[in-house]
Amino acid sequence: MIDPARSFDRAADAYEASRPSYPDALLDLLPLDAGATVLDLGAGTGKLTRVLVRRYAHVVAVEPLDAMRALLEQVVPEAETHAGTAEAIPLGDASVDAVFAAQAFHWFANEEALAEIARVLRPGGVFADVWNDALDPSPLPEAYVTRIEELFHAAPYTGMDDSRRTEVVRGGPFGEPQLDGIDHEQVQDRASVLAFISSVSAVARLPENERAAVLAELGALLPEGTYRFRIRANVRWAVRD
Repeated sequence: MIDPARSFDRAADAYEASRPSYPDALLDLLPLDAGATVLDLGAGTGKLTRVLVRRYAHVVAVEPLDAMRALLEQVVPEAETHAGTAEAIPLGDASVDAVFAAQAFHWFANEEALAEIARVLRPGGVFADVWNDALDPSPLPEAYVTRIEELFHAAPYTGMDDSRRTEVVRGGPFGEPQLDGIDHEQVQDRASVLAFISSVSAVARLPENERAAVLAELGALLPEGTYRFRIRANVRWAVRD
């Protein structure tokens, strides 16, 4: 069994092909100007990074997994990229105006990582925890949804839940976190839906034979067609003291 947080490296192509992006308007909710230097921490394949480079003067992306980072460098060559972790960010003190963690903070919502985030942020800088939530009703067949829920319940989860992430930020040198969001949508075909679930840690972590069997089972439950997902892009942000 592969470590859940590292399972994304074997599913990098599926992650890039199927995961939703974020609306540019999400950045309008933050007190940052276009001249800012910002960090995308745990950037993955650059789903948020490509949005950041359209807005800010200098974007740095840090990603620990080699396959994810290689795709990031191909897709978003405008960003400055580094190998590194949230607990050891390869940047200097007070070097950025904002730190973003997109669909990633639940993997490193701990005091050590928050201290590193605070270290690289300038006073008055912004930390933004960003994630997508699918909204009801789901366009997926009921049997498919039920099987996915069973897989999630059976998988070990080592990330932090939403309330814990908020508590960690409140424990650092930050003002009170603010929660905002923007609705958007993603349209997928059958292949993209299956690629999405193959990139989720509950499936990506499985030994290859089990993973293939699960994907075949799910494929049998999912007819060809177009699937339109309503999504809420969330941002919980706080200003560094």
